[in-house]
Amino acid sequence: MNRLADSQSPYLLQHASNPVDWWPWGEGAFEEARRRDVPVLLSVGYSSCHWCHVMAHESFEDGDTAAYLNEHFVSVKVDREERPDVDAVYMEAVQAATGQGGWPMTVFLTPDGEPFYFGTYFPPAPRHGMPSFRQVLEGVAAAWRDRRDEVGKVAGTIVRELSGRSLALGGDGGAPGEPELAQALLGLTREYDERHGGFGGAPKFPPSMVLGFLLRHHARTGSEGALQMASDTCEAMARGGLYDQLGGGFARYAVDREWVVPHFEKMLYDNALLCRVYTHLWRATGSDLARRVALETADFMVRELRTPEGGFASALDADSDDGTGRHVEGAYYVWTPAQLREVLGEEDAAYAARFHGVTEEGTFEEGASVLQLPQGAGVADAERLSGIRARLLAARDLRPRPGRDDKVVAAWNGLAVAALAEAGACFDRPDLVERATEAADLLVRVHLDEGGRLARTSRDGRSGGHAGVLEDYGDVAEGFLALAAVTGEGVWLEFAGLLLGIVLDRFRGEGGELFDTAHDAEPLIRRPQDPTDNAAPSGWTAAAGALLSYAAHTGSEAHRTAAERALAVVGALGPRAPRFIGWGLAVAEALLDGPREVAVAGPAGDPDRAALHRVALRGTAPGAVVAVGEPDGEEFPLLRDRPLVDGRPAAYVCRHFTCEAPTTDPDRLARQLGAR
Repeated sequence: MNRLADSQSPYLLQHASNPVDWWPWGEGAFEEARRRDVPVLLSVGYSSCHWCHVMAHESFEDGDTAAYLNEHFVSVKVDREERPDVDAVYMEAVQAATGQGGWPMTVFLTPDGEPFYFGTYFPPAPRHGMPSFRQVLEGVAAAWRDRRDEVGKVAGTIVRELSGRSLALGGDGGAPGEPELAQALLGLTREYDERHGGFGGAPKFPPSMVLGFLLRHHARTGSEGALQMASDTCEAMARGGLYDQLGGGFARYAVDREWVVPHFEKMLYDNALLCRVYTHLWRATGSDLARRVALETADFMVRELRTPEGGFASALDADSDDGTGRHVEGAYYVWTPAQLREVLGEEDAAYAARFHGVTEEGTFEEGASVLQLPQGAGVADAERLSGIRARLLAARDLRPRPGRDDKVVAAWNGLAVAALAEAGACFDRPDLVERATEAADLLVRVHLDEGGRLARTSRDGRSGGHAGVLEDYGDVAEGFLALAAVTGEGVWLEFAGLLLGIVLDRFRGEGGELFDTAHDAEPLIRRPQDPTDNAAPSGWTAAAGALLSYAAHTGSEAHRTAAERALAVVGALGPRAPRFIGWGLAVAEALLDGPREVAVAGPAGDPDRAALHRVALRGTAPGAVVAVGEPDGEEFPLLRDRPLVDGRPAAYVCRHFTCEAPTTDPDRLARQLGAR
């Protein structure tokens, strides 16, 4: 076993028995490189990454390759999900140098951490114009030995270019207004795939944050085009192979533009975000499909990703044993007609194959198909189909399961808390609210220290020791605020305020711009900073949204001003690249709408208060904040000076703390908030 054996990360532990003499990221590795006068190989990946497993098997488990690495390099292995700051800095260098990026990421560094040669996956033998990994190693070793000055100049140039990239947009303009959001919508319309839903071509990722923007834009403006893009995309994803038709939950992306064949890994952040999107789509439309998918996705997260401590694991692998000892992508999920017949018999197998698009040719590999719900499949016998799915799911449960990365990431658990709390409230599922509360409790107990600082990860109820980054603070605060609205427990508002105080104190620049790491975090070759959304909201936009909601709850001008200044970057990027700052656009919609502040005052247990509260939570007003509690209650600032009306529970709807007349009528409140 090498030095990774002491790690908490499942990804690093996968490499603990490699013959490579791996080091974890840390000063010790760089001191060793200086002592030996050799370069550093930095290899970055994550547990559910298919090509990371491939390169590990081909190269890092190979004795000859490992011997060469051990002689000529100090090798450092990083889990990008534990250290997103390290990943971000060097991925920026890879993309700048090569025009593309991905994982596994392979970077060669000087002993001072300066990058000078880059790549991603390298094969064990030359292939498709790509050098072998051994050729790359030999070339880098030769350059380090024979052309050291040249290597130093390249590394110095790269570091200077990276260090000059800091954004200072926070103070250069205002938050986006109506013209910028309209221009962003126009840009999305141009890139929209009218035939298959979604944006762009293959590979096609679920555009969760953009869908959130479209639903909020429709709620604020009544734009039917925005709602149509959102609802058609949600239906296409839910009918395709991207969605697990048996067990619920979404894969990370589709390799085709039709959503047929997924890359089978399932990530917590995707499922949390999409659970919330489908819940909000149901609020807007009442769609039965949206309700079903939201609940099935919530149930998938609880069933497959929940940890014994009450948090949520990061991911399920794409690969699993196919029953013959081969580790194969998608083996757990795909079906052949023969496999259907084995489980269902001839008649039901033919029915299931027709309904779910399983063919003899297959839609995936080796004649296997990914289950779908194609359009035009006809009206199914619901009872028969339900029985078929139950039998197939039971049979699938007997297959070797994909591996699970069971580390708890703070940011992604914050997203899960928000999604489960809102789904539980909208669909009258108190068990989901309980699961959200338990995950929030874990974040407080294990991830939060006495000073309000967050740890990035935990495993088995023990903190991983890595400092939280901006997305952790923004997403966890978002989750706490959603939980406060659903449960009426003001402690979650207090915890959100604690986290956002850290954001204001330690993550802001002088112009209001935000950084991904705190000012006292471990110094890297540059301080990472990226406002654009990727598979999840960027730390920048997540923090802006939480700051805005907290300001609406408390009236804090400091938090509102910070949110507005942070949103200036959305005004700059939204009209030009709306697909990559969708959550920022969604937060801007909330800002333009107020956001509305809703106080529901009444005695605990009163059914009239419960009815008003239910309507408030089902409102579509963008980013509306909800407080519920006793009249003139102290748990939420919004409840102060909010008495009963004619002795009955009442709802107060305000903007910037200027309120409409209170109402005791749920129907009137629904009209005020766009609730069904």
